[in-house]
Amino acid sequence: MADAMIETRNLHRSYRIGRKSIEVLHGIDLRIARGERVFLCGPSGAGKTTLLYTLAGLEAPEKGSVHIDGVDLYALNRGDQARFRNQRIGYVFQNYHLLPELTALENVAVPGAISGKDSTELAMKALHRVGLGNRADHLPAELSGGEQQRVAIARAIVNQPQVLFADEPTGNLDSRNSAEIMGILLDLASEQGVTLVVVTHDQNLAKGGDRTLIIKDGAIHGALDSVGGTL
Repeated sequence: MADAMIETRNLHRSYRIGRKSIEVLHGIDLRIARGERVFLCGPSGAGKTTLLYTLAGLEAPEKGSVHIDGVDLYALNRGDQARFRNQRIGYVFQNYHLLPELTALENVAVPGAISGKDSTELAMKALHRVGLGNRADHLPAELSGGEQQRVAIARAIVNQPQVLFADEPTGNLDSRNSAEIMGILLDLASEQGVTLVVVTHDQNLAKGGDRTLIIKDGAIHGALDSVGGTL
């Protein structure tokens, strides 16, 4: 995999609960190609979300490195890290994390505002891309769960990131909405050449990607291709 968009080396991450230290990531080495669509699957508590947070610059590893497009993410100072995430990384949370007092359009425009530009036009385009152009003036409380997640996806793509991370983006949705949301993510990645990394507990949803990594006990325990064959 010569042209890696994401590369990790010897990632370790642990949490302290009382006097106990529980290691969640056990020396993970990972390479994800530019434009590849990768799913992280495995049981609850396996370390999937911790790995995703670490890849996205949201939780620093205790040991190891994360390179995105050749940039050593955790070698940057905090301000440069924040700018890098804002400009080049999109993140979709399971619980949407929309600001309740802002309309759908205003929520989507937030990343642009953080970077100091007026992104209203781009925000509207992003809403149209996820099929919600007619809901731009609605508050999150006036939207269904599936619609709120679409707004969250639009917000994640408004700055046209190189990498899009999604943490259980269908975890709170029914099967119909789950399939639609996953289809949007996969289509966006294909159309825009975005590298996509998704955590999901549903391996059936993951079949639309290029590769599925099985995470267990904080380590990678194998990989499947798009038709379920072992890599």
